[in-house]
Amino acid sequence: MDGLNRNSNGAGSWILENLVTIIFVAFTLFGFMVSSGVSVGYFFSELSSRVFRNSFLVLSLIIPVLAGLGLNFGIVIGAMSGQVAIAIARYFEMGGISGLLFCFAVAMAAAALCGYFTGRLYNKTRGQEMIASLIVGFFANGIYQFLFLFVVGVVIAVPATHPMIKPDGVGIRMTVDLVPVKQGGLKYALDNIYQVPFVHALLAVALGLLLLLAVRYWLNIRKGRSYLNSRSSLIVNGGLCLALAGAAIHAMMTKSELMMVRKVPVVTGLLIIGLCVFTVLIMKTKLGQDFRSVGQSQHTAEVSGINVDRTRIIATMISTVLASWGQIIYLQNMGTLNTYNAHTQIGMFSVAALLVGGASTSKASITHAIFGTILFNAMFIMSPEIGQSLFGQAILGEYFRTFMVYGVIGVALGIHVWKANKKSRIMVE
Repeated sequence: MDGLNRNSNGAGSWILENLVTIIFVAFTLFGFMVSSGVSVGYFFSELSSRVFRNSFLVLSLIIPVLAGLGLNFGIVIGAMSGQVAIAIARYFEMGGISGLLFCFAVAMAAAALCGYFTGRLYNKTRGQEMIASLIVGFFANGIYQFLFLFVVGVVIAVPATHPMIKPDGVGIRMTVDLVPVKQGGLKYALDNIYQVPFVHALLAVALGLLLLLAVRYWLNIRKGRSYLNSRSSLIVNGGLCLALAGAAIHAMMTKSELMMVRKVPVVTGLLIIGLCVFTVLIMKTKLGQDFRSVGQSQHTAEVSGINVDRTRIIATMISTVLASWGQIIYLQNMGTLNTYNAHTQIGMFSVAALLVGGASTSKASITHAIFGTILFNAMFIMSPEIGQSLFGQAILGEYFRTFMVYGVIGVALGIHVWKANKKSRIMVE
């Protein structure tokens, strides 16, 4: 009976920890069941575009979580830094690869400075970093609005004839066209460098993951880790990779609907992979170990000789810079800069996507980020279709999106508080 109780408790605990992920998987499957207007080609085209557009932003949240800063809603400051860089580039009509590199450089400088001061603020609000990150985002948005609505045109003289500037010569227009690369702009400047068909990319990713699993299995055996666990992990994950590779090969041979999915931006994908590799490698360095130590116990880390405040500031700066680059990747894919609204929901959506993947306020990984981005954007695609199929109004699906975003964050924070209270009760007993 004790064994059954333990298994039951373990299953219940697993369901509770992955409740948000389970809900989103069920929601996506339900959407396919009730929606007849969503083709496989359309779904994967939209999903592929959204995943490549948003993954970099979601991945920028991992390091602050590991460093004990919780969910960094303050990445919105990085997003604003990226938008400032894009606005400068468009004002001087800089485009193509050179314009993109200019945006990355300016955004890095601005975001690093903002991240430094944000990190110092987090050190003053220890234990309340998530609330502080929300408030500092609102504060920074006020400065951003003041800059683009008043400073540009009043303090900094600009010609009213410039296509970015409002007709009265004061402030930047609500929407700024980034202009295609062929016309000297930034639109698709990164995505159009090199593209491959979706199924070819799917096959390459599946084979790459299979090779990675084999290497990890070999390293585990060499280091003397559990042979059984390594082998079972290889079998399960390897089977999934082989299934993906088989699906890609079958699609190519039968000319299925997957062949109609829009092409994949290779360079954007390589940047996302590069960020994943960077995250893994930095956590193996002395700085990465400091992140983990501070995240686990600030007191213990300080006793061990780690400069806790400095480590937290560095984590915040890295996250803010990465978010600024992620916003540039996002906007060049969108093709337009919504000057005053493009950044407002970045923090909420990125945090929600990370939580959907199974992360928490104290635990996050690359798998959580990628899986969460896929599931979260699948929900965005299916919501209007479900609203149209069930209620005859796609707008209801749009409202459901907002409900799900805030609901996911609320459930995740509720589970975090429940775990903390449970842990404290166990320690008291």
